[in-house]
Amino acid sequence: MIQLLYTVISAEAALILLFLFKTPLRKLVIMGVDKVKRGRGPVVAKTVAGTVFIVLLSSVYSMAKIQNRSIEAGGVVNPTDQVIMARHLLEASLMGFSLFLALMIDRLHHYIRELRLLRKSMETIKKQSRAFEDVKSGNSEEAKGSEEEINGLLAKVKQLESDIKEKEKEVENAEASVSALKKQSEGFLMEYDRLQEDNQNLRNQLQSIDQQLPHSDSKKSS
Repeated sequence: MIQLLYTVISAEAALILLFLFKTPLRKLVIMGVDKVKRGRGPVVAKTVAGTVFIVLLSSVYSMAKIQNRSIEAGGVVNPTDQVIMARHLLEASLMGFSLFLALMIDRLHHYIRELRLLRKSMETIKKQSRAFEDVKSGNSEEAKGSEEEINGLLAKVKQLESDIKEKEKEVENAEASVSALKKQSEGFLMEYDRLQEDNQNLRNQLQSIDQQLPHSDSKKSS
């Protein structure tokens, strides 16, 4: 389960990096995400996300049960519960992180598509304005009737340019969030290594306790 989550997070991080940098693979990735969002793709994605969220809630509930059990026992947690709780904590963290990265991929794809549409609209409006300017230089009477339309088109161009700047700012904010998430992922990896080491130590303690129990039983029988 943990290895699968790490694989999913690595794939999501790779997709985000492909979205952020203009490379030939970026167009292929955008086309692939476009195809996924068509037909039954959104339903399947929502179903998978809902399943992961339910498993996340189950892990949180299991941790709460272990915590309540330790409180009832006077704050003492046995080694087995410690291992189980650490595993549930790591799984819940990784599942939440993977869901957040999936949301980041969806938002980045949406912003990139909007930027492309806005740029195409701006280019079309600029071509129309140039055509009107050509008409104005060739025929002044017709140009007078189209001055208002030209002004309106120029106003639309300015509005589209401001929209593009806003979308670019949103993409920059998303890039900053991705870098922060990358640092957080490195922290999760360090935490996972620490938990594995604690898990091994706890197993060694349990083995030593199991080895001591037969000796105590033999002393009592003698």
